[in-house]
Amino acid sequence: MAGSVDTPMLDDVGQWLRAFAAPTVLIELASLLVCVGLAWGVVALLRRGLKQEGHRSILFGRKVVDGALFPIALLALGYVARVVLLNWVPMAVFKVAIPVLVSLVVIRIGAKVLQVAFPQSQWVKPIERSISWLAWLAMVLWVTGLLPLVLGEMEQIHWKVGSVNLSLRTMVEGALTAAAVLLLTLWVSAAIESRLLRSATGAELSLRKAVSNALRAVMIFFGLIVAMSAVGIDLTALSVLGGAVGVGIGLGLQKLAANYVSGFVILTERSMRIGDNVRVDNFEGRITNINARYTVVRSAAGRESIVPNEMLITQRVENLSLADPRVWLSTVVSVAYDSDVDLVIQLLTESALASNRVLRDPAPSASLSAFGADGLEFTVGFWIADPENGALGLRSDINRAILAALRAHHIDIPFPQRVMHVQVEGSLPGAGPTVAALVGGDAASSSQSHGQ
Repeated sequence: MAGSVDTPMLDDVGQWLRAFAAPTVLIELASLLVCVGLAWGVVALLRRGLKQEGHRSILFGRKVVDGALFPIALLALGYVARVVLLNWVPMAVFKVAIPVLVSLVVIRIGAKVLQVAFPQSQWVKPIERSISWLAWLAMVLWVTGLLPLVLGEMEQIHWKVGSVNLSLRTMVEGALTAAAVLLLTLWVSAAIESRLLRSATGAELSLRKAVSNALRAVMIFFGLIVAMSAVGIDLTALSVLGGAVGVGIGLGLQKLAANYVSGFVILTERSMRIGDNVRVDNFEGRITNINARYTVVRSAAGRESIVPNEMLITQRVENLSLADPRVWLSTVVSVAYDSDVDLVIQLLTESALASNRVLRDPAPSASLSAFGADGLEFTVGFWIADPENGALGLRSDINRAILAALRAHHIDIPFPQRVMHVQVEGSLPGAGPTVAALVGGDAASSSQSHGQ
């Protein structure tokens, strides 16, 4: 622990203040500035040589000083400068700089690892603040020389659990060890996942995603086992816990276990992949993520549906991208009965080609599909290869092109016409005067007849 490290503590604040007021403090400040410049240069060269950009890197952030590598390099250089100057000048600046840099390294590594391992998670921010507060508190205790006293007092608070004698210090050290092992495990798993998913697409992306998830789960499990062994917890007690978990899965966690197993089945057999367009439970959209328990399907309208993986295994799912990413769409148009059918088919086919998203092979087609009550009904069918971009805007463009072509060739689009009979109040059926009105889209005619 920090109390056992051979590091000078500020037991005498007055002595430290006198050392800080000595002229030799300028040498320490100059050495610290040189260390800052060297650390900045080393990180900049590595960043440029390795071509590391973006916030997804743990060692390299958006800027040179944003990642975890800059405080690590600065801490290493500062420790070397402290060892060199220790025999020549009394330490004042480095007594504070080294603990501050250690705290900064802990905070930066913890924050960057959590951001990369769990992006867009709401609970990451509170954990980052907790790590920051704990790191700065440990730094203050280290600098003021109170850390050994606090650890000694924590050692006095102990209790016995079965055959194991636990103390408050042991519990705190165990929690810190488990947190460190967990951060290291997440760091390694994030690096492996980034390497696996760097250039993967389609089916390969799903398989590599499954491998990375499995590796992360296994590494976290063994990391916690190592952490518990370091604290002194008897691992034979886990056999009882394993039996309880097995009973729980057998009784109440069947659905949860089925979803996890189904998730690994989907990822390994690659029946559905990230980027596929599927229709499940009357919801159609594009698969954006496949997790161990559920799959996220995003519709063209922007809505996201969280589908349990068991549903994708046990129910009928239409995968529109499994065999062919092309999708057939259609729109229906009515024209007047006296229209030239061949000319209408030609105009409809040409209008479908007005959009660049419509495939030329296979080419769009138009057919006389029905004899409607008000006119001839034609169905225009066309193929697209990017259904994830939506269909409403495409149908709108094609319908506008059809409307313009029909108007240019003076082909009428019929509107519904209905006959309405109005009977005067008080007259007998068939004996009183009635009014018949022919109601159309923009015209109406009426006639009046008198009964005998």
